[in-house]
Amino acid sequence: MRKVISMIHLSLDGLAAGPNDELDWISYDRELEEYAHSMHAITDAVIWGRRTYEGMAGYWLTVPGNPESTPYELEHARFLEDSTKIVVSRTLDRVAWGDAQNTVLIKDNIADEINTIKQQPGKDIWFLGSVALAQTFMQLDLIDEYRIDINPTVLGQGKPLFANVTRSFPLKLLESRTLKSGVVALRYEPDRG
Repeated sequence: MRKVISMIHLSLDGLAAGPNDELDWISYDRELEEYAHSMHAITDAVIWGRRTYEGMAGYWLTVPGNPESTPYELEHARFLEDSTKIVVSRTLDRVAWGDAQNTVLIKDNIADEINTIKQQPGKDIWFLGSVALAQTFMQLDLIDEYRIDINPTVLGQGKPLFANVTRSFPLKLLESRTLKSGVVALRYEPDRG
């Protein structure tokens, strides 16, 4: 069965974004970029909420035609183009990114829809959704692996990752790496045993 793997960057005080969704505090360097892009080999689908999908489409569809795009940006743009895009939104009526065959819109019954997709053939699924969608997925026990990158910064205010999660769930540490930037890359899986 396919896994849903969530990769998210957090500040030291547990915030996933600034108060206005700022992400400029992430210690993104080549090493962190390579670590994130290691997901390309093990996933062939991404999950986004509406706002993340719109932001991703607005940026990544422009990368191939931009002569200033880096090789890493081009690699990620190709990955996204080839991947199935799963968008969770109650407000969108359709999603359009390239081939309509590799886009899926989930409007309701999130757990049933995601569990059906997890049963289909393919590689694992990379969750890149918003904080609110991540909280929904955690509440529904849909995330099979957590990749949490702790950045060496304190934001003081912003969007906490676990704020609206009301169930407790133990996690088992799979890996811990410290990157040169000071980012600590953690991998956990739910201990459902």
